[in-house]
Amino acid sequence: MEADGGSGVGPNPAATPTWAVRIRHADGEIAGSGILLGPDRVLTAAHVLGRDEEVVAEFVGAGGRHVPRVRARVAGDAYRPEERDEDGDPSGDVALLKLDRPRPPGEATTLHRLSAPGREVQMYGFPADYNGGLWLPATIIGGCGRDGQVQLRPPSPAEGARPGFSGGGVVDLATDRVIGMVLAGPSEPAGGYSFMSPAETVVQHLPEVVEWTRGPAAVDEELRSPESGDDGALLDQPFAERLARWLRGDAAVRGDGAARQVKISLVPESDVSRAATLRRAIRLADRELRTRVSTGRASLDAPGTVPAAGGLDLAVQVAGRGTDSVAERIARRMGLWQKLDLPAAERIAAARVTITLVVVGVDDAADPASLLDLMALLVAGGSRVLLVFRAAGDHFARAREELLLRPAQERRQRLAERYARICGPDAHELDGLMARVSGAGDLTERAVDALIHVIAARAELTAGRGPFALPPDEAPDPGHYERLAARAERRIPRAVEALRELRDRRDEL
Repeated sequence: MEADGGSGVGPNPAATPTWAVRIRHADGEIAGSGILLGPDRVLTAAHVLGRDEEVVAEFVGAGGRHVPRVRARVAGDAYRPEERDEDGDPSGDVALLKLDRPRPPGEATTLHRLSAPGREVQMYGFPADYNGGLWLPATIIGGCGRDGQVQLRPPSPAEGARPGFSGGGVVDLATDRVIGMVLAGPSEPAGGYSFMSPAETVVQHLPEVVEWTRGPAAVDEELRSPESGDDGALLDQPFAERLARWLRGDAAVRGDGAARQVKISLVPESDVSRAATLRRAIRLADRELRTRVSTGRASLDAPGTVPAAGGLDLAVQVAGRGTDSVAERIARRMGLWQKLDLPAAERIAAARVTITLVVVGVDDAADPASLLDLMALLVAGGSRVLLVFRAAGDHFARAREELLLRPAQERRQRLAERYARICGPDAHELDGLMARVSGAGDLTERAVDALIHVIAARAELTAGRGPFALPPDEAPDPGHYERLAARAERRIPRAVEALRELRDRRDEL
């Protein structure tokens, strides 16, 4: 495990972490929680206190019989209250406090940058009914809104964040690192869910917090800075819109409910406009590099060209790099620091977390063939991958065949087989039973409805209409059509079983 990060839970997970801060108003009421980042700096949610309010920070995890109490105020202008755009999307809600008296340096922790999706975490806070502190488990299920916040799913609604958790630390269980801060408004919990501002989003709002932030950045240095000539005049708007849709995981645009897993793009070195458009999309999709102006709906950016903040977990420039080096970069970003004696590719293959990855310069890598093998491994594990090539050569053709065309053809064939089975034996048995007995009204109606939808979808597939008129690698993701099959596969057997029981009872009479 890396040694540059500050611990989260620490050696005794049953104890209150020394970095966990209980924050009270002057009248003694618990206002929320905080994270001790430096001897005299506490990170918290802005709605925990007023801009000019003095609060009391209490260090429950400190040693000794008495809980240390220290007065605190906002440090300078490090206060970003929550703002909402025209769509109601929130942003901000972070503040950095300065203590009147410093705490021992060993009590503090740091924030750590990590990819977000699928991570198992614990959050620590001080709700009024457990004011000594409480751990709550959750799983990160994905980003939400334009500010790069992420949604946390608790095991049950009762385990969602509640008043007193706002500003508390979120600890990644696999790495024991504090990776973000609990965000929730005064009406917590929100529908049983909790929300987190990841380390990168905190730094985007409060750049001074980078001093206490560790872990590899999401975007390689070569892709972070605009090159000379990168400006709005160079924007390739159709390309920007396609990139934004993919980085948003945009299902709504196609209406099929699923975003394509793999995207392959061609960006020749001579195409300055296309290269600038790619760099722009990468910067906007990174939580830390994204500007506050582009977070809001009303901005100068062309409509439809702005990806979601946090739309990527990692963007790497692989020109001249070996596959092992790239694999290690990916593994570190995924938080796969255990079993470092194993090759990075093996750690990635065994990982439960996924990643949204942008790989630039695939055909300029030291070994493009083995790099594509690594990409296939990531895709098989559920990760989303955007591969950028300089030329439409052999490696481009292989990637298109193995990662797009062949999987799409196989998926379409499996769908056709499922439809044939549903419309064949399953439908015939349902039809025969319905002709002999009546009853099971709701189950039967639901089964027939599902069957009708499958028959219509099968007709589209067989005739090559609708999305099936396009080649498999260019058509929208077939997730919607697979869900139609799954619904029929659930409903028809239930109706058949109910009708069989009715038939058997009738025969007994």
